[in-house]
Amino acid sequence: MNDMELVIDYPASIASMLLRDEIDMGLVPVAIIPKMKEYYINGEYCIGCNGPVASVCLFSETPIEKVEKVLLDYQSRTSVQLARVLLREYWRTAPELVDTGKDFRDHINGTTAGVVIGDRALEQRKISPYIYDLGEAWKNMTGLPFVFAAWISNKPLDPAFVRQFDTANREGLAALDKVVAENPYTVFDLRAYFTQFLDYKLDDAKRAGLARFIQYLRIMQAEETASQVFPGG
Repeated sequence: MNDMELVIDYPASIASMLLRDEIDMGLVPVAIIPKMKEYYINGEYCIGCNGPVASVCLFSETPIEKVEKVLLDYQSRTSVQLARVLLREYWRTAPELVDTGKDFRDHINGTTAGVVIGDRALEQRKISPYIYDLGEAWKNMTGLPFVFAAWISNKPLDPAFVRQFDTANREGLAALDKVVAENPYTVFDLRAYFTQFLDYKLDDAKRAGLARFIQYLRIMQAEETASQVFPGG
């Protein structure tokens, strides 16, 4: 802790700080990787899943094939991009996609769905009749786990610091029972969430899932660029 200054914010904001070179490393949505001139994935830990994740879902009042509009959570770039990939490649639908601000969940009704993340997604699970778990959908489509966020820097970091940082992460994960006990939460079983839905080890399978996701993002980015250069083409 003496070798770093901790900044706490929601994922998309941390990503913006990293892109602006205001921080050296962040637990950031991996969807920012194609936007970085230089990036380094540090350490052996991430925020991932190997199947259902529970807290990153598309919610609706209708089956997904009837959804006409999808509201996109402003707090996470990766979840939004994952939804875009899955809508196109897995569900084979093309609803209107709308960026949002706060309180957008009130507008999830009728044929308007919403991508919601975090504790608000755990709350939304008790409200929406149709729940499409993005981690589960990715696993069904690719057979691979998914990485939502990793410790990414925009410059090489001292390997000794990264080793210490891994040790800190390891010790923190060993204290999950204490974390759950200190944070009572009635909406969802937090111990199950932290141990059964989230998967923190950045192993070879997750790296393969991450590479596949980045590949999809680069394809979509190239297509969007082409459509701007040749509109209507």
